[in-house]
Amino acid sequence: MLSTGYPDRKNTTSLDRLESNGQNVPDITEYRLYKQRFSGLLAFVILGIVTGMQWSWFGPISTNTADEFGISLAQVDWLGNITLCAYVPASFLIPVIFSRYGIRRCSEIAGVMLLLSAWIRHAGTIRSLSPQSAYVLLFFGQLFGTLSQPVFQVLGPIYSERWFDLKSRTTATMAITIAGPIGSALAQILSPFMNTVRQSILVLAIISTAALPAILLIFESPPSPPTYSGSKQPLTFASLCCAMLGLSVSKEAYMSHRERVDFVILTLVCGSIDGATIVLSVLSAQLFQPVGYSDTICGLLGATVSLSGIIAAVVSALLLDRVFTHGMGVTFRIIIPIVSLVWLSLIWTVTPNNTAILFVSMVIIGTCSVAMLPLALELGVELTRNANASSAILWSSGNLFNIVLILVEGALRAPSTADPPYNMHNALILHGCVVMVLSSSVFFLRGKQARREVDEVMMKDRDLGSSPDTVNAGEAEQRTRTGMPRLEMARITNSAEDKQVRHIF
Repeated sequence: MLSTGYPDRKNTTSLDRLESNGQNVPDITEYRLYKQRFSGLLAFVILGIVTGMQWSWFGPISTNTADEFGISLAQVDWLGNITLCAYVPASFLIPVIFSRYGIRRCSEIAGVMLLLSAWIRHAGTIRSLSPQSAYVLLFFGQLFGTLSQPVFQVLGPIYSERWFDLKSRTTATMAITIAGPIGSALAQILSPFMNTVRQSILVLAIISTAALPAILLIFESPPSPPTYSGSKQPLTFASLCCAMLGLSVSKEAYMSHRERVDFVILTLVCGSIDGATIVLSVLSAQLFQPVGYSDTICGLLGATVSLSGIIAAVVSALLLDRVFTHGMGVTFRIIIPIVSLVWLSLIWTVTPNNTAILFVSMVIIGTCSVAMLPLALELGVELTRNANASSAILWSSGNLFNIVLILVEGALRAPSTADPPYNMHNALILHGCVVMVLSSSVFFLRGKQARREVDEVMMKDRDLGSSPDTVNAGEAEQRTRTGMPRLEMARITNSAEDKQVRHIF
């Protein structure tokens, strides 16, 4: 490739300059999009919905389950709690398994777990079993279901990175992310419609089995990547841990001090708000019924959070993919303080005859909290360049906060002698304060989208000088007008930013 068309050299590409300096030009590969990306995305959504049904299936039918199987309500509650407890270790294992076997094999393993979950759970419905034997089978069925759910959530960002370009990557992650909440909502609608609990469990087994062929629609990676980052080998979970601790890592895994601080802030903010939102859906009846709201109103309040959140997630992902392409950091600094204030305001708004204000609060909580999660997952990849490990940490943080808040808020429930009896006012105080304090750190979040900037540089190379259908996907460095490699300039900039950050923190 010669630069004869650019005698002043101002418009030459990084490939031109590398050749003119006598350096080797990396292999050229084509950046392309394939229709198969939509089939894989559909599979992730289907399997995300079905695995999302597992933990909330017994919630609406807890009393009937206890009566039909002769077990206690506390035992029924643990059919949902085991999902929360096992999710964290399971999600940390996924990046390790992925680095060895890839997306497709991880999906197949999750499919086997889902199948075992469905029919072990159904085996517990055999009437000749004793109550405790039946409960053991139900419990282990739920446990296997837990092992399948995080696979289709944690792998979402890496699938988006491998198959989708800059104009659709965030939207693809959003679709995969909201599949779980949709599945949870569907489970709460479907499970009470069956005549008996045993019939309900059979229906869940049939749905789970019917979803398994969708795994065949998931492919490992396209022949040609959609972006420069999509062409890179994925980093390991250990490399992110070392980078966060400031230990020696490869150039690709290196994180500046500013990026490490940002990722810690993102984890705290995402974990607290995601955990608070899940707690709201789990404890909605316990939060609102003591002050006079009916089961129907409680259900509608929870549905309002989900519906408004799904709509907001779709809209925000499309805008950040196509309009506000570098606006993730700003978006967080706007929406997080707003939703934190609303969480805090529940201390005073959860009162009798305040239905309209509560519905407005639920709309704001859903719009900001649910829409935040896919954006947080994408921003985590931008900060770490490690899709699997960052996704596992962010998903796990939400579940950790969820477990802690549920246990502590349950202990803060007022006694029967309180006015009103069994109210959760103290729990709401804790809820609002935890979210408010941790979310205040978002003002220190910069949220530089480093991965996107590199992808845009490589796309610009193609537009300026490479052939229309090809672009460098190796390690060519875009140079500045001073002739200094852009990556070297980035390292100098990060070093200066690190010194500034250390003065602050």
